[in-house]
Amino acid sequence: MTVMETLSFTCPRCAAEATARFYGPCDTCRDQLRATLRGEAREIELAEYEPKMNVTPNAVALKDD
Repeated sequence: MTVMETLSFTCPRCAAEATARFYGPCDTCRDQLRATLRGEAREIELAEYEPKMNVTPNAVALKDD
């Protein structure tokens, strides 16, 4: 496993000096974003699948032997 080096850069959000493995918002900004933008998970009920009524059955499948 390769050990990743830390980068020193300016936070793109607040312009403070930051040190992290990847470029992006600093830890403080990330915590603020999580607190303000995080949503709650919810259950979504989907309607039962119903085939279209305008579809005609296959003629070969309906053929009586």
